[in-house]
Amino acid sequence: MAPKVLVSDKLSETAVQIFRDRGIDVDFLPDLGKDKDKLLEVIGQYDGLAIRSATKVTEKILEAATKLKVVGRAGIGVDNVDIPAASKKGVIVMNTPFGNSITTAEHAISMMMAVARQIPEANASTHAGKWEKSRFMGVELTGKTLGLIGCGNIGSIVADRAIGLKMKVLAYDPFLSEERADKLGVTKVELEELLPKADFITLHVPMTEKTANILSAENLAKTKPGVRIVNCARGGLVDEAALAELLQSGHVAGAGFDVFAVEPAKDNVLFNLPNVVCTPHLGASTTEAQENVALQVAEQMSDYLLTGAVTNAINMPSITAEEAKVMGPWIKLAGHIGAFIGQMTDEPIKAINVLYDGFAAEMNTAALNASAIAGVMKQANPVVNMVSAPVVAKERGIAVSTTTQGKSGTFDGYVKMTVVTAKRERSVAGTVFSDGKPRFIQIKGINIDAEIGEHMLYTTNRDVPGIIGALGAAMGAHGVNIANFTLGRTTVGEDAIALMYLDQPMPVHVVEELDKTGLFQQVRPLEFEIG
Repeated sequence: MAPKVLVSDKLSETAVQIFRDRGIDVDFLPDLGKDKDKLLEVIGQYDGLAIRSATKVTEKILEAATKLKVVGRAGIGVDNVDIPAASKKGVIVMNTPFGNSITTAEHAISMMMAVARQIPEANASTHAGKWEKSRFMGVELTGKTLGLIGCGNIGSIVADRAIGLKMKVLAYDPFLSEERADKLGVTKVELEELLPKADFITLHVPMTEKTANILSAENLAKTKPGVRIVNCARGGLVDEAALAELLQSGHVAGAGFDVFAVEPAKDNVLFNLPNVVCTPHLGASTTEAQENVALQVAEQMSDYLLTGAVTNAINMPSITAEEAKVMGPWIKLAGHIGAFIGQMTDEPIKAINVLYDGFAAEMNTAALNASAIAGVMKQANPVVNMVSAPVVAKERGIAVSTTTQGKSGTFDGYVKMTVVTAKRERSVAGTVFSDGKPRFIQIKGINIDAEIGEHMLYTTNRDVPGIIGALGAAMGAHGVNIANFTLGRTTVGEDAIALMYLDQPMPVHVVEELDKTGLFQQVRPLEFEIG
């Protein structure tokens, strides 16, 4: 029997035809996604579900989807899919991570031009028959300085277009290497340097704890008088109320916003200000982009349902069913090692080397590599997955290399990742024990045996008395329970490390208290995706 797919959102007819041409039974019901009760009623019939943003794939829907094998999202965002619930149910979630890049970048450039020349307001005035030619005095882009906050896939396209417009481009991105910046033709700077120098600022970063409110009231006050700000990335990156005040005072000359802190934005402090251009999250709304992502998701879903091939999966590696049985724990291990180093690395990464020893060297190292790189890159961009991570690393100019070798030590096999920055090299190794549980076995060249937990605390110090007592006292005083405690050192009195597996997240104030003791060179809370 042919696989059956439901298209519950508005995909193009061409995409729907791809399913038919591949021999898949498809029901095209583009308004069904808005009716959650009807979707719940019929979802049990389908092997695949193709969606955009209107359909909400909740845990309840997934529970009713007794045959469902794959959800395909035409676009990058998967906020409308319960990923943990899908993973638990064994449902693959795919997206099309790069289909909207050009379109979103072009929208940012369009907004920048519209703000520079006051085009929307001048248009309204002219339609009203006012002919206020002297009122609308704009500025040229040529010769101006563009400040990019974020220079990944979309940001680099904006940089390319801006350079074509004869603009000077400054880029703030902690994960942008100097080599990649040179190749793009941009100048890599810190945010503190970008703010007072940029004539225009555009944002191209995901919404994370580190980027939320990155243009805060404090940072907005540091911007150059007359600056113009464009946000086509994510709502919540800019303090909208503070920006509105600066727009009204004249410090900020104009702004263009396609995204807002609360969406759909029916009311916003930026609305109706004469020097603000607003659009309703249109970054991906072009005929070409919508067609591209629709065609891509139809091809990806068809490939999986007919051949088992997995492409652009959010929640599973691109490996065969036979490999998955053996490699599952090792894929988790590689991701944990990458996540450890990613959370420890605050400067641009120049190179990543992954060493596979013994049993690990005989596996599908491409899939293991993807998991390890994704673990590193997710700290800067949470939407990165095992498929997109190697692409993102390449775009950022990060050299990725793999080394394999025969069994060389105590363990039947292990994985060791080394990350190189301009300042240091950092390495972590791990293995999978016979119980199937990944473990860290070496950090900074120091041998350990550490179980991996969801919440952990890592410290470095000189090997002196009192360290264990200080850590235990701090945890006890603040009600933080220690599930496991691992120590390691090079030699007596030299470098030492501690790695604690905690039962709950580490409170920030406890980290600060430990820092103030002067006993530790480094205190870093770590989080890992377990399960």
